[in-house]
Amino acid sequence: MRDFSCPTCGQQLAFENSVCLGCGARLGFDLGTVSMVTIVDEPTVSLDPSTGSVPAAAYRLCANMHLARCNWIVRVDYSGNGVTLCPSCELTRTRPADDDVVALEAFAEAEAAKRRLLVELTELGLPVVGRAEDPETGLTFDLLSSRDEPVVTGHDSGVISLDLAEGDDVHREQLRVAMDEPYRTVLGHFRHEIGHYYQMVLIVDDDARQRFTELFGDPDQDYQQALDRHYSEGAPAGWEDTHVSSYATMHPAEDWAETFAHYLHMRDTLDTAAAFGFAPAGASLDRPQPGPAGFDRFLEQWLPLTWSLNMVNRSMGRPDLYPFVLPPPVLDKMRFVHEQIAARVMVS
Repeated sequence: MRDFSCPTCGQQLAFENSVCLGCGARLGFDLGTVSMVTIVDEPTVSLDPSTGSVPAAAYRLCANMHLARCNWIVRVDYSGNGVTLCPSCELTRTRPADDDVVALEAFAEAEAAKRRLLVELTELGLPVVGRAEDPETGLTFDLLSSRDEPVVTGHDSGVISLDLAEGDDVHREQLRVAMDEPYRTVLGHFRHEIGHYYQMVLIVDDDARQRFTELFGDPDQDYQQALDRHYSEGAPAGWEDTHVSSYATMHPAEDWAETFAHYLHMRDTLDTAAAFGFAPAGASLDRPQPGPAGFDRFLEQWLPLTWSLNMVNRSMGRPDLYPFVLPPPVLDKMRFVHEQIAARVMVS
């Protein structure tokens, strides 16, 4: 995620800002232009967010401004009616009850991660189709906490469920250690589960399905049997040579989702690094990497970045920021993910 600046005074801004700390301007994020805009009282200001300012009579912050700390703008009509939830918040179908203070705090953290995810998907050119447009397989989110009821993080025909207990650092770290994972975050969960959604969206024609099967395995193999086998026997010996994580060995669908999530990690990290001058400008998400050589250029930008970031972390006495090694079979799978995204963008 690149940083932003105030259209009025040029003050550097973070993605989460709703007020400029330099000039006090009211701010909101516009997904259509992927930019911060000021919300001003002058009714004669253009309605086009690309100008940098929008009139308060026609735009306001999302109705979840306080509940989810959402700073995205929504369009309203001059009577004060119209859309009240932003494109991210309107995708959430289920959330904690208003009196569940602990879960609501975790809900706000999860929504912040989801907004970052949606910006990346938008910049990659991937379609985000909600339940209102497609009642059967449209994307929607159920965000609930297992502190009060059983919640299983997962995906089912466009419905992404997330256990908000993952927002608790201690709980998440305990699970990370128990599952022997080098990396576990709420944003990572979203990226993994959205990978399942995009398998459904992207792997649709015979050629894509055949190549998927060659790389990942048969996506129709029995999932419950694979799950039982994984948790009773663990990952097979030598999994590091063929898979991006031990969990990816469980089932071809999980291998795809783990690979897809890792690709999103890499693309967003490169985009941020490019914004701050740590990577070539061509590495940013608004610079597509099409063609057979696109993925090769992507790797050429990625590898020196991770080496330098790991060295910086070690200088601070911290573990490596990027504790992964990507063997050739994993890169082949990731190249396929890259190509499927690029092909979808070209069609749209």
